[in-house]
Amino acid sequence: MDSKGGGGTEAQKFVWEGAIPLQIHLHDSEVTTLPNPSPALILAPRLGYLPLLVSQIKPFFSNSLPPGVDTVWFEYKGLPLKWYIPTGVLFDLLCAEAERPWNLTVHFRGYPGNFLTPCEDEDSVKWSFINALKEAAYIITGNCKNIMSMSQSDQADLWHSVLNGNMEAYLRVSSKLKLGTIGDDYSLKLNFTSNTCFGHYEGSDLGGFSSGRIPVRLYIRSINEDINDLEDAPTVDSWDKISYINRPVEIQGEGQCFTLYDAVKALLPELFADKHLLTDNVSKEEAEDGQQSEEVSSSRSPEEVGESLTKHAGSSLDTAEIKVIRIQGIEPKVEIPFGWVVNNLMNPEHYLHICAYIKVVEPIII
Repeated sequence: MDSKGGGGTEAQKFVWEGAIPLQIHLHDSEVTTLPNPSPALILAPRLGYLPLLVSQIKPFFSNSLPPGVDTVWFEYKGLPLKWYIPTGVLFDLLCAEAERPWNLTVHFRGYPGNFLTPCEDEDSVKWSFINALKEAAYIITGNCKNIMSMSQSDQADLWHSVLNGNMEAYLRVSSKLKLGTIGDDYSLKLNFTSNTCFGHYEGSDLGGFSSGRIPVRLYIRSINEDINDLEDAPTVDSWDKISYINRPVEIQGEGQCFTLYDAVKALLPELFADKHLLTDNVSKEEAEDGQQSEEVSSSRSPEEVGESLTKHAGSSLDTAEIKVIRIQGIEPKVEIPFGWVVNNLMNPEHYLHICAYIKVVEPIII
């Protein structure tokens, strides 16, 4: 995610400045005063994490809380929110249509340990971030020595840059990690021109990877109902309705443009069968991909994911269609060069988070 000159690209700046307006309500069961406290209105950085907002939120509700020790967690329409997923990813995944402000409920008591992993304080978030960075480094370089050997001051500076949304400070520290996520080799090989991809995505603007392995986390939201508009999508009331794949994408295609479509197809090969992807975003081409049911760990193969989605859908994946792909709140066309996507839309822990809405409708049997 480093960039030439250390100043960041214009797209990176937009990503780092991105924020989601939140309207946060204290859960009724924890209100001990009348009238009820007013909701807290704050801006949440897209690249941040919900527990990092607690210091801003608690003053709004401290006089209304019951006695006890704080164990803070958030929910959206009854769904406990996973604190280690970046706020922007949660928003893109759970709000089929953008909800502004995003109405969340905060709890200071009754942590749902059966649904969420423990989060004691800011340190829990910090170490989750560092561990994700180690994973990404291993994927990119084959080891995580540069992360393990970071000085304490560099580690602190890196974390504070994420906390404060300071892209310049982040780039200064992260450049020392030498993860090789920016360079011209790949883009020059592909020679992006109007004949291959988009005329305005030219080599030096795209950047490339000295490594061909890109850390990706793909979140798949299933839609069983036959709907035309995403605003009609049912609420996600269980994480069982979200599938999750954590695995690298191998950049391939010497002399041709490796696109976002190619990357998603590499992640879910069983769901394509040589069909085109997005109906809406690829000039009305037929789409294909699967639906989902259970949270999938990185140990699950794409083939197992496909089987899981087919079983849950109760129908052939021939009826599957990716309605939307979202990255950093953007719904890019799938023909976009994947190198540009990664270089500009990657999160600070060096993972690219992709949200996909997939519709699979059961066939009518006569």
